[in-house]
Amino acid sequence: MGFIVKLLITGAAAMLAAYILPGVNIDNFITALILALVLALLNAVVRPILIFLTIPVTVLTLGIFLLVINAIIILLADALVDGFDTSGFFAALLFSLVLAIIEAILDFIF
Repeated sequence: MGFIVKLLITGAAAMLAAYILPGVNIDNFITALILALVLALLNAVVRPILIFLTIPVTVLTLGIFLLVINAIIILLADALVDGFDTSGFFAALLFSLVLAIIEAILDFIF
């Protein structure tokens, strides 16, 4: 049950982040839920591989390179989910930051 609630919170956060940011577009809430599921799968499978492969760069940048990995995950989700569009790398980077902030606020509330 907790996973479903987390997906709903992520979907709502994605819709709100897409409303705030001009370079991101999500067609409807169903697309946002599909996006939340795809992001969960990518974060579970692809993100650890990317982190492992980029350990030296991450250490040199004191962890800031993890923001780039988050943006890459968002761009992969953009390629996989129809109805979710980002206008480029910086839009994906801002979307990942805003999404994390909104999710933290919603997790605190619920």
